Amino acid sequence: MSDQLPLGDIRVIELGTLLAGPFSGRLLADFGAEVIKVEPPGKSDPMRNWGQSKDGVGLWWPIQSRNKKSITLNLRVEEGQNILKEMVKDADVIIENFRPGTMEKWNLSYEELSAINPKLIMVRTSGYGQTGPYKHRAGFGSVGEAMGGLRNVTGFPDRPPSRIGVSIGDTLAALFSTVGCLVALHERERSGVGQVVDTALYESVFSVMESLIPDYLFAGYIRERMGNILPGVAPSNIYFTKDKTYIVIGANADNVFRRLCEAMEQPYLADDPRFSTHHARGENMKVLDMLIEDWTKSLDAKDALEILDEKGVPSGLIYTAKEILEDPHYQEREMIVNVEHPELGEFPMPGIVPKLSRTPGKVNHVGPEVMGKHNDEVYRNWLGYSEEEVERLKETSVI
Repeated sequence: MSDQLPLGDIRVIELGTLLAGPFSGRLLADFGAEVIKVEPPGKSDPMRNWGQSKDGVGLWWPIQSRNKKSITLNLRVEEGQNILKEMVKDADVIIENFRPGTMEKWNLSYEELSAINPKLIMVRTSGYGQTGPYKHRAGFGSVGEAMGGLRNVTGFPDRPPSRIGVSIGDTLAALFSTVGCLVALHERERSGVGQVVDTALYESVFSVMESLIPDYLFAGYIRERMGNILPGVAPSNIYFTKDKTYIVIGANADNVFRRLCEAMEQPYLADDPRFSTHHARGENMKVLDMLIEDWTKSLDAKDALEILDEKGVPSGLIYTAKEILEDPHYQEREMIVNVEHPELGEFPMPGIVPKLSRTPGKVNHVGPEVMGKHNDEVYRNWLGYSEEEVERLKETSVI
């Protein structure tokens, strides 16, 4: 293992709030980038208070802002804008997820900032992107999920469109923004100059919607809500067990389906014309699912899963936090890491993804519990301001 994290030479200024922009900052920080989160003085990122809390401490913020430094800076005033421009001289990346036009209104356009530092990369995540007729619309992840096509296929056919239980639209956008950032950093090694990474929430969602468009244009098929199944793909569903729980089984490939039939001690089903091909299984999905559930209902979940595992059939429980914490595979893979929190003590959070064999990422600390915790480090040590100057900036609400 190397002592130098892979992004340890990259400095990032994070200007965004809530989810999409800051999640990109978290991913970069996980692999060693120095990420400096900027919050307006007196007005914290709402994420500090979102979600559940313990003793008045938000439980989402320590994860979302882990490994980051926190400063306060008022970008709505000229002096604050000038300070950011000073910081840009030594920065590699700026992350922002404001409505398009906001940075320009603050005299912080990419043109102005790249004139100061031509190597600067600006990662811009917004609802609809930096161009197009909708660019000035306000956009949250929920709207991106709807416009990108995800909401229409989520839920059950006899109910209204549903949402997934996490902010998947924001997270997808952040992942694409992070990919774009890393691509731009790599390209900069050749060209010596930075560029803008423009990520739209709705486009990020649409990008994972598989064959949604050719399904419609070539087959006249509009994907709809199908609950726990995928049309034409079987068996791939949840199945009730003897001890009144559900397990997931995915055995839609021919060879895997044959192994499932052996696990059920009904090998002849693999050669039954109703189930012997992928297309046939899709056509006879309901009958097939009933046969499988008849088998799972005769066994406790643990016993059914052991049999399926022995036969090499993809299957598993539907986990809650309790099962995740108890699972030895999560533990072996270090997917629950405990980091010291100054108020709550040992704080569990998701580990690093992906795993790098030689230079893995690391969680050094939870999100800064106090706004502006690193003001002195940045303003005095990095920018070289005197103690008196820092105090003046505080008194005038610039920082």
